[in-house]
Amino acid sequence: MAARRKIEPNTKLVAEWPLSPTATLGSSIRARGIFLEMRARLPSASRKLLHIESRVLSLRLPEGSDADVKAAKAIVSNAMQDVEELPVIPREVEDILTISSGERHRWLKDGRLQSAGTRTVKLRGRARKITFHVFDPRHIEDVLDRDLVSAWREEDAAVAVENRRRAAAKAAVKRAQKREREAARAIDSSWDEDSHSKLHGWEDFEGEGLLR
Repeated sequence: MAARRKIEPNTKLVAEWPLSPTATLGSSIRARGIFLEMRARLPSASRKLLHIESRVLSLRLPEGSDADVKAAKAIVSNAMQDVEELPVIPREVEDILTISSGERHRWLKDGRLQSAGTRTVKLRGRARKITFHVFDPRHIEDVLDRDLVSAWREEDAAVAVENRRRAAAKAAVKRAQKREREAARAIDSSWDEDSHSKLHGWEDFEGEGLLR
């Protein structure tokens, strides 16, 4: 996460937009993500005018600046109308639900976490792009309110126990089959040794009737 810029003391407060709990879903990482989304919508010359402090976005104009704050204010005000519907990105989901990336991948794969689509972004300073799933904030809110994470973890634990039981049973069958094969080879080997030990030369073959 990028380091937060300190708010200069000699700045004029132009506008503020508090972030509601419905928008942040109780996550400081989500609040930071909303701030970055709002800043990305501003013209490059105005982006440094937007700040976040205690989950409140603020537009501040430094002394002597001639930046077009009216246009910046209009852009942020318009974007804030739908701020509660902004898709939730992976790192925000993990913070909101207090889950690991492994759990997120597993539950996304089996459909318990429902994707709202994908987003492709270019990493800063790199040529390659990455694509990741995003999530509907109302779906994540529902998972949080119903404490589905706890239920899903219990389900996963039960499945893990069953998988270990099946693996142990399968391994036991393989060991038993191996012992049976070894015992059969031992019997065959013993029979061969007993037969050969009684036959010494052609006379023994003839005596046993094997040459008739």
